Amino acid sequence: MRRFRMSCSWKLLKNERGLRQFILDIIMMMRVCKIFIQGLKGFLGYQVTETARRRHPIFSFWDKKKQGRITFDTMDFVAESDYFPPKAIEITRKKPSWRTEEEIQTLCNILQVLSSYRNYSEPLQLLLAKVVRFERFGRKRVIIKKVQKSNSFYFIYLGRVAVTEDEDGSSAFLDPHPMLLCKGDCFGEMGLLSSSVRRATVVCMEETEFLVVDKEDFMANNLDQEVKKDAQCRFEFFRKMDLLLSLSDEKLWMLVTLGKVEKYPYGQLISEDIVKSSSIMFVCGGSCEVLRLLDLGASPSYYKWIWQHLELIDDRALKTNLKESSPMQRFKEFQIKSYPVQDFSSLKLLHLQKAWEQQGTSFDRKINTQESSLPKLLGPKIKSRQPHLVKCPMINTKHGDLPKEALVGAYIKIHTVDEGEVIGLHQILLPNSQLDTRPLILLSLGVELLTVRKEKFCDLIDSKVTEKLSGFEIKYPSDDDVCQNFLMENSWNVFRKDLVRLLVEPRQHPPLTQVQRKKKEIYNPKSLMLDLHNLDKKTKRRYPIFMVQQKNLPPLRIVHAITPPRYKIQELLPQYKNAGILF
Repeated sequence: MRRFRMSCSWKLLKNERGLRQFILDIIMMMRVCKIFIQGLKGFLGYQVTETARRRHPIFSFWDKKKQGRITFDTMDFVAESDYFPPKAIEITRKKPSWRTEEEIQTLCNILQVLSSYRNYSEPLQLLLAKVVRFERFGRKRVIIKKVQKSNSFYFIYLGRVAVTEDEDGSSAFLDPHPMLLCKGDCFGEMGLLSSSVRRATVVCMEETEFLVVDKEDFMANNLDQEVKKDAQCRFEFFRKMDLLLSLSDEKLWMLVTLGKVEKYPYGQLISEDIVKSSSIMFVCGGSCEVLRLLDLGASPSYYKWIWQHLELIDDRALKTNLKESSPMQRFKEFQIKSYPVQDFSSLKLLHLQKAWEQQGTSFDRKINTQESSLPKLLGPKIKSRQPHLVKCPMINTKHGDLPKEALVGAYIKIHTVDEGEVIGLHQILLPNSQLDTRPLILLSLGVELLTVRKEKFCDLIDSKVTEKLSGFEIKYPSDDDVCQNFLMENSWNVFRKDLVRLLVEPRQHPPLTQVQRKKKEIYNPKSLMLDLHNLDKKTKRRYPIFMVQQKNLPPLRIVHAITPPRYKIQELLPQYKNAGILF
C-alpha cells in the first residue's frame, strides 16, 4: 500500500513538472512573438534593429569584459550594386556649403554609374555632386505634373518612371508599352533654364531613388552658366552641318532642347539594330562602326570556299610548272571538272551494241547498267558524284551539304561613321516596301552622340532639308559580297602568318632552356577560330565557344577567323625552301 502511494505521488509530480515546462514554453513563445511584433528590437542579450533606408540589419550585443555594446554593421561588408550607399546618403543630407572637397569627390565617383551624369563635363560633374540631394518615392508618385512649373531636375539612380500625356499619370499603368526612363537617365534639366511649363507628366512605376538638383542651388552655384555653354556647343554643331543650313535659329534651339547627349567608351554596344531604332544619332565626336552579324552558311561563296579547301585535307602536293602533267592527264582532269555528274556507261554500251551488230550478234535482251553488274572494262571511269572527303555530321543547306561544325557566323564591319555624320537618316523617307530590313549593329570606338527622336526631327525640318534627305542614300553591300570580303581577308591573314612563321622561325632551342608553364587564362584564341582540320576528329574542346541567339533559328557559333587546309608555303614560294631565312 505504501509503495502504491509512492508511485502515484511520483506520477503526479512528473505530470506537474511536464505541465509546468509546457507553460514555460508557451510563455517563452509569447515573449518571442511580442519582441518580433515590436519591430525586432531585441531578444534577451542580443538586439536586432533595422534603421530607415537600410536593407541589412545591424547586430549588436553587450560585452561583459569591455562593459560596452559591440555593434556589427553588415553594410560595411556588403557591396550594394543597386541601392544608393548609406554613406553617400549622409553626404547628400548636408548643405552644399558644408560638404568638403573629399566628400564631393567621393559622391562624384559614386555617380559615375549613371550614364547621363557621365555625359557632363568634369567641372559640371563636380558642381552637380556638390548640390544634389537624395530622394526615394513609392509607386504611382507623380514627380512632374503636366502644365505646371518645376523647380528641380532629377537623375534616376534606381527604379523606373513613365512619361505620359495626362496630368495624373494613370495612363502609364494602362498602356502595355509606356515610354519608360530607367537607371542612368535624367529629366527636367531644360526646365530649370526656362520659365516654361512642363509638357508631360512623370510618374514612378515602382519604388524609385532619385538624385535631385533644386533650382535655388542650381543658380547659386552657377550651374546654369555651365549648362548654357554645353547647349551653345550643340547649337554651333548643328549650325555647321550642311543638312541643317536652311533651318532657323529658333528651330535649331528646339533641336538642342530635344536632343540628348550620350557618351560611349571604346567597345561598348550602342544599338543592337539601328534600322529599328526610333532615334536619329548625330556624331558630335569620335567614331563608331556599323557591324553585320552574318550567317556564313547561308552564303554560296562560303559553300564553294569550304569545299575547295576541304579537297586539300589529304595534303596533296601542289602541281607547279616544273612538274607539268601530260596532255592526256590534263584532258582527263578537264573532263572531270567539266562533267562531274556524268556517267558514260550508256555510251560504252551503245558502242558495244554497234560492234556486236556488225558481228551478227543479237542484242535484244535488257542489260543492267549498274556499275556492279558491268565488267571492269565497262565500268564508268568517272564517278557520278564525289563522296565527302571528311567523315563528320553534315547539314543540308540550300546550297548543298556542309559540315555541321562549319556552320558559323561572324561580326563583320561594313561601315565606319565619323564625326559630323548622321546615323538613321539613310532610309527615313523610303516606303516600307523599299526598306533594307537587315539588322545592323552599332559599336562605339569612343564616341559622343546627340540623339533626337525621329518624329520630333521630322516635325522641325523644312522642304529644303527634305530635298537633301531624298538624295541622301547609303547602300550597304549584300551579304554575299560581305562574305567574299571576309573570306579574302581571312585567306590573306592565313598566308601572312604562314609566311612570317617561315621567315622568322627560330632555330632549335638550347638544351638547357627553362620550360615555362602556360598560365591559365579565361580567354583562349581557339574560342573564336574554326579549324577545318579537326572536323572529323572526335575530341573534347578544352576552351569555351561563343554562341549568339537568333530569332526563330538555332544558336549560331561566332568566329573571327577560319584555319583551312592549305598548301605548304614552300610549294607556293619555291625560293623560300629553308625556314628561318630572316633569322
